[in-house]
Amino acid sequence: MFDKIVIANRGEIALRILRACRELGIKVVAVHSEADRDLKHVRLADESVCIGPAASADSYLNIPAIISAAEVTDAEAIHPGYGFLSENADFSEKVKQSGFVFIGPNAETIRMMGDKISAKRAMLAAGIPCVPGNNDPLSDDNKKNLKLAQEIGYPVIIKAAGGGGGRGMRTVHTEAALLNAIAMTKAEAGTAFGNSTVYMEKFLEDPRHIEFQVMADSHGNAIHLGERDCSMQRRHQKVVEEAPAPGITEEQRKFIGERCAKACVDIGYLGAGTFEFLYEKGEFYFIEMNTRVQVEHPVTEMVTGFDIVKEQLRIAAGERLSITQDQVRIQGHAIECRLNAEDPRTFMPCPGTIDQFHMPGGPGIRCETHIYNGYKVPPYYDSMIGKLIAHGENRNSAIARMNTALSEIIIDGIKTNIPLQHDIMNDSAFATGGQNIHYLEKKLGIY
Repeated sequence: MFDKIVIANRGEIALRILRACRELGIKVVAVHSEADRDLKHVRLADESVCIGPAASADSYLNIPAIISAAEVTDAEAIHPGYGFLSENADFSEKVKQSGFVFIGPNAETIRMMGDKISAKRAMLAAGIPCVPGNNDPLSDDNKKNLKLAQEIGYPVIIKAAGGGGGRGMRTVHTEAALLNAIAMTKAEAGTAFGNSTVYMEKFLEDPRHIEFQVMADSHGNAIHLGERDCSMQRRHQKVVEEAPAPGITEEQRKFIGERCAKACVDIGYLGAGTFEFLYEKGEFYFIEMNTRVQVEHPVTEMVTGFDIVKEQLRIAAGERLSITQDQVRIQGHAIECRLNAEDPRTFMPCPGTIDQFHMPGGPGIRCETHIYNGYKVPPYYDSMIGKLIAHGENRNSAIARMNTALSEIIIDGIKTNIPLQHDIMNDSAFATGGQNIHYLEKKLGIY
């Protein structure tokens, strides 16, 4: 096991990684921007290094500064968390070239799965169902593109090969709009991702978003830990996640999960990862793979009793998976509500000082947050300030416990989305389960 690692992230995920390191006896180096000197994990770390000004480009995205921090503190490995550099193949490569261990997959795998076209090809080869469409970049041949759209059937969606986070996508309902949509998506992709390659798929109109958690080691072993439903979204950003997904049968879980695990072995995957699917009319369609730990990993941990972050560290240190597939058990139900420092109606970020913070408790309640009384939420980063997770013997119990926890939690001094989360937990359609990815936006009147 490692003696010391660098946590190249901030906020709640950095604190989550620190806690896992404490359990494994690993010393922690916290790198931070000038704006984040008072983060909780920075205060608790064995060592800390300031890597630049508040702007992410000058700190958390500054690869030379992070690697230098590892060098001067004599660390052995770097954990990227999620966001920032976590899915940056160049970062993974440079970490390795500098003599450190990147706690995640190798650069080649990150590049393969970061390109939607190569990822789709790899999944089809592994027997994983994908959205109908072309498996090659769209050319500049207008006649060929028009014919392809006719063969797929409208509506279609034009996607950037290097896109993510809901950007680089454009839905087309008619032939008259197709060529302009392709041109606009190419231009947007080139500007946003430095890669203007786009491809075409069938647009699924009312799907759910269901994803499978996987773990793979360097000894040819891979497992899945079941699925999560992440369909409660706003502008492609997840708001509520739960495990297991309502209405998914054990047979479906086994069928897709085993293929995801096999795909990990086929591509030489290493560490924690997530296969994301659209699910419509009883069918799964692969859309992308996230080559990192997910924000919503706690719901999987709650229903399996398996520590995903500790396993990441063990795998990166060269150990074998600590459990086999037949040891994975799904017990009860878990729901996660993301807590954001934002206006619950306009969704505008609301940075500021937290005057009072009270964490909820009780059976099955887990609160993952880095905030505390007097903490100043900075305006420079994502507005998420924590996650509230509730576990119960069944879905109704988990919802009831979440409602109680949302009633107990106190965050004064800033606006948060807690009222919105309360509203979702008391929504009759959410209580039924199985709503599609457009449901929340329709409820909010923005779809």
